[in-house]
Amino acid sequence: MSTVLVLGSGDVGSAVAHALYRAGHRVVLHDLPKPAHSRRGMAFVDALYDGKAELAGVLAKRANDLSALASMIECGRAVPAIDEAFRRVLDAVRAQILVDARMRKHRQPEPQRGLAPMTIGLGPNFVAGETTDVAVETAWGDDLGRVVWRGRTRNLEGEPQEINGHARDRYVYAPHAGVFSTNLCIGDFVDEDQHIANLAGASLRAPIAGVLRGLTHDGAYVSARAKVIEVDPRADLKLVTGLGTRPARIAEGVLEIIRDTPGQRR
Repeated sequence: MSTVLVLGSGDVGSAVAHALYRAGHRVVLHDLPKPAHSRRGMAFVDALYDGKAELAGVLAKRANDLSALASMIECGRAVPAIDEAFRRVLDAVRAQILVDARMRKHRQPEPQRGLAPMTIGLGPNFVAGETTDVAVETAWGDDLGRVVWRGRTRNLEGEPQEINGHARDRYVYAPHAGVFSTNLCIGDFVDEDQHIANLAGASLRAPIAGVLRGLTHDGAYVSARAKVIEVDPRADLKLVTGLGTRPARIAEGVLEIIRDTPGQRR
């Protein structure tokens, strides 16, 4: 099986790592120190804070340094998660496949072809055959999870999916950059206008009543305008943990690429 380096420990990157691990591939998950992903109940991100995290029956564990990475990959009992410098991790892992699942919606991806024998880009602004070898469509709709072998993925567009009449209004965006501070947890029930967190002197409050589906980890540094809180008005705890529908379909696209590429099938 292939060794795959997945960039981004949010819900999409974690779903990809989960699917690849379950398919028998050797997977390493990389992110920046103290990443600010908010859907933590649907991701492995907490492994980089707390040492380990479980997602739908798969365990991720933090690799404290590069020296621990090789033995963790060989062991195979968990997905290693690491926040060392990317180039050092890339050199150490020597992955056959690099998957960029950072979902940097407002940035143009840098060229990544040649960093691994196969490079896969997820999200808007990737150009298959230019920035990466291949890409996967991540926008909601009939094309979600579609493999793009040549050309551009769709631009960022539209509003978030509506839930019980709420779309963008169920999110809280950081008014400025700073350190995020909270005592609450994913799955906590909140009332409208309830204090949720502090951000560099600003009080961040629940926009609607419901259950916390998204909550950036206490102590994370967030950039201005980043999503830091999400309230699900359905107030159903089963809907704020586990693999999300969209990330799972994107992960299926990544698996399709590997299955259909000569030299990657096993």
